[in-house]
Amino acid sequence: MTLRLYDTLSREKRVFEPRDPERVTLYVCGPTVYDYAHIGNARPPVVFDVLNRLLRRQYGDEAVIFARNVTDVDDKINQKAAREGVPIGDVTARYEAAYLEDMARLSVRAPDIAPHVTDHMDAIVRQIGAIMEAGAAYAAEGHVLFDVSAYANYGRLSGRSLDDMIAGARVEVAPYKRNAHDFVLWKPSKEGEPSWPSPWGDGRPGWHIECSAMIEETLGLPIDIHGGGIDLVFPHHENEIAQGVCAHGHANDAEAHQQYARYWMHNGFLTVDAEKMSKSIGNVLLLHDLVQAMPGEVVRWALLSAHYRQPLDWNQALLDQSRKNLDRLYQALRRASAVETGPLEPPAAVMDALSDDLNTPAAVAALFALSAEIERAMTAGDNAAVALAKGQLIASADLLGVLQADPDAWFEGGADDVLKAEVEDLLARRQTARQAKDWPEADRIRDRLTELNVVVMDGPTGATWRLKE
Repeated sequence: MTLRLYDTLSREKRVFEPRDPERVTLYVCGPTVYDYAHIGNARPPVVFDVLNRLLRRQYGDEAVIFARNVTDVDDKINQKAAREGVPIGDVTARYEAAYLEDMARLSVRAPDIAPHVTDHMDAIVRQIGAIMEAGAAYAAEGHVLFDVSAYANYGRLSGRSLDDMIAGARVEVAPYKRNAHDFVLWKPSKEGEPSWPSPWGDGRPGWHIECSAMIEETLGLPIDIHGGGIDLVFPHHENEIAQGVCAHGHANDAEAHQQYARYWMHNGFLTVDAEKMSKSIGNVLLLHDLVQAMPGEVVRWALLSAHYRQPLDWNQALLDQSRKNLDRLYQALRRASAVETGPLEPPAAVMDALSDDLNTPAAVAALFALSAEIERAMTAGDNAAVALAKGQLIASADLLGVLQADPDAWFEGGADDVLKAEVEDLLARRQTARQAKDWPEADRIRDRLTELNVVVMDGPTGATWRLKE
């Protein structure tokens, strides 16, 4: 299998070649744990979970090291802790636990390493010191700032000129800065805020230095793949490269970026009903609420419905279609439940799709082809073909992180035995009424099923049902 990934820095698909096939490293920017994640925050972990699964299939579980950080010191965390009158650790522990619970509902596998900023202050201070020794940072009034002019290739990742970046960024104008675009590596804490010791005074790190220091400390440099949302390209990832390169004296090397991360991947924006999520509009959708209201697989499927680099509009029609698509696949597995599963190997169509820069829409089309083959083979009584397609479907779905539930449980949800018996009886009577063209009786039964919160799905082999969310 030849895996090709779109590299944001080179702006082209590149054949993926890890530095060491026996130690493949993947880092994805994780949550800042001051509140519940919104649905846009869920797209990167789901996308890169698919990549993680694909890498492990190709190189083996033991060869892949996946790290996703936790930002547990931040202005918003400090503000929430101050409002509640509690230590920042109380806030971060609460929302990290909620985040991990939500990720589990989305079938996102836990990272191998989950570095927390507060556990890596020594590494952060050491990296800042190395950057200063290299002449790429300076201290001023209790702050340490990165001198952007010291890195010759600053702007290469985002493709912006320095003037464009200054004009488009919300830079802090401060008298201690040599240039308006220089950014903070270390800053003094305000009274009552958490602080840590450093050679430049007690304080805390800037946002960008946290990831570059934790990457070097936990994975070593260079890493193979660095992932995140497209909104992080500038300034966060642009600044990460500059710091990571300059800390090792490569400020003027033309290919210095290769000494930090070999491939950069970014997922596209997510909108809600064709509008950007905004508190002022009131359209911010919390993931924590969504996964309480519907199966996590529906949310995951919706997030994978478009190619990861393309924009994705979140709306009710997308969710409804995602549920229907999953119902169709689960129905095929349910119908084939009595047939022993064949070898769990995804077909070439699925592997080719995912190997082409995680083309999940093409992979989904291949899943539907497998479900159709199951239905065809079941009708023909060809158990060998059923077993083969069933094994391929399960293996393919595992790469996408879907079809993780028992098919009966998927449709019946929390229905107890009494409800199941009543529904099955009603469906049998409904079928009899329809065959007799007794439409009033069929309508009465339909109304009773609606009262029971049951959705009936008619198919070529008869009617099945599920509970509404």
